[in-house]
Amino acid sequence: MNNQNIHAVIIEDEIPASRLLHSILKRLRPHWHIEIIAQSIGEAKEWLLSHDTPQLIFLDIQLSDGNSFELLNQIELACPIIFTTAYDQYAIQAFSVNSVDYLLKPIDENKLNTALVKFEKTLENHSGISPEYFQNIIESIQPHNKKYRTRFLISTSTAFKTLEVKDIAYFYTINKITTAVTFAKKEHIIDQPLSKLMEQLDPDQFFQANRQTIINIQSIDKIEPYFNGKISIKVQPSHSEQILISKEKASQFKRWVNY
Repeated sequence: MNNQNIHAVIIEDEIPASRLLHSILKRLRPHWHIEIIAQSIGEAKEWLLSHDTPQLIFLDIQLSDGNSFELLNQIELACPIIFTTAYDQYAIQAFSVNSVDYLLKPIDENKLNTALVKFEKTLENHSGISPEYFQNIIESIQPHNKKYRTRFLISTSTAFKTLEVKDIAYFYTINKITTAVTFAKKEHIIDQPLSKLMEQLDPDQFFQANRQTIINIQSIDKIEPYFNGKISIKVQPSHSEQILISKEKASQFKRWVNY
């Protein structure tokens, strides 16, 4: 494969991050064809199934509608991937054992160039990557023994206190402010975006319903069909905004509830 004709794509839910990565890549490899193709699992799946497989994918681990490993489990890819992530260091170390690179945000140009050199050497030494090799990569990076967050330190008008994760019914975000709602109907500001919270929460207990809401399995009061294959969720305590699961994410949600 001619390195002059590399087609690389970026799958990233944060627009500023994807634009920054694209800009640095064009500076480091101006002859490459680089595209930003998706912000979500649904968009990425649609694009990848309708286009030729790129030579390289830059893939954020946490996308707008879930974990990118869900995408990798839905479609078979036989091309190298460089993950962009804020994942815990132990997972990154496991990842590097398999000679697949990663980039911690914010993107460092020198580390990015090192990753590109490794990719180019892979092209020189191998004609391709087998599906079995790729599956081993996926299994190695997924944090089988990950310790999930159990509490948050929050501030009140007079002091700091801890908020137990098990007491949180759901998280929601409005105007970039994330709020945790407890089963006792108390609200607390959490200084993190939803996408970063999902990296810390137990996926058996919490599910990111959409870009605005993460729900606890124990908070679900009613599950109803909605228009165009969507699902409507009612929670307790009640939420002022309607919680909708997209058609693309409905199957994943049903598997989660039925697990």
